[in-house]
Amino acid sequence: MSKVEKLSVALTPDMVAELRAAVDSGDYGSVSEVVRDALRDWRLRRKFETLETDELRRLAQEGMNSGPELDADDVFARLRARYGQPPVV
Repeated sequence: MSKVEKLSVALTPDMVAELRAAVDSGDYGSVSEVVRDALRDWRLRRKFETLETDELRRLAQEGMNSGPELDADDVFARLRARYGQPPVV
């Protein structure tokens, strides 16, 4: 790491115990490594959430641009008239 800045963070006793357990188990070399890994996961999750929101907006717009809306009750009424009632499950 080229440049690091030390921070003081307040954590619950349970969180501290989890951090230390991750180091004690050998999964990480230090508590700082655990925190850095957690921050990388947090950034990735936020990125995915943004992408998902953008994709949902894009799909909604695509649906609105696809043509006139159909009334669901009318569509299902036509389907029932054509094919009958669905089987009871």
